[in-house]
Amino acid sequence: MNRLFGTNAPKAPKPTLDSAISNLDTRISSIDVKLASINAELQGYQAKLSKMREGPGKTALKQKALKILQRRKQYEAQRDQLQSQVWNMEQAQTMQDNLKNTMVTVDALKSTNKALRKEYGKVDIDKIERLQDEMADLLDVGNEIQESLARSYDIPEDVDEAELDAELEALGQEVELEREMAGAGMEGSLPSFMQDEVPEFIDEAPAQAGKVSEAAG
Repeated sequence: MNRLFGTNAPKAPKPTLDSAISNLDTRISSIDVKLASINAELQGYQAKLSKMREGPGKTALKQKALKILQRRKQYEAQRDQLQSQVWNMEQAQTMQDNLKNTMVTVDALKSTNKALRKEYGKVDIDKIERLQDEMADLLDVGNEIQESLARSYDIPEDVDEAELDAELEALGQEVELEREMAGAGMEGSLPSFMQDEVPEFIDEAPAQAGKVSEAAG
């Protein structure tokens, strides 16, 4: 019974813009083939008419050519209508594609917005501010440490400048004494007051500075 009334008959798929445009393109191609055949036929009539003299035969052939020309105009009108339909559907398809792309973009923005809200929800602004304050304090401590290490040490106030002058003068005397000893050229580098004068009748100088030390002892 269901088969008789057709309740279980499969439903035809809904037409789409792509399928409709494809069908119209097929019909336009068919009309183009017919127009090409008509144009070839008209060229044949035109060639014959150009060679015929005026008379009933030429008039009859001309009437046939006019009918064919009229049929060509009808096909051209149909083709123009079909092309206009194709143009309108292509515009609608473009709008549909743009709408799909817009919806994809909107969905992507929604997903991104949701993900950002979720991630930003994990961020504690107060913790970040405290971290920034701690970093600033640490930098201040580091600067203080560097300044402390780079500090120069001044002379203590309780040092007597007179003592420093005396010590400096003593150092100068030591330097002068060393110069005097070096100028004498004596072995052992003895000061001038510790060097014995050699009598004129002695040809040899004292043997060693160690003997002078023994004599002094």
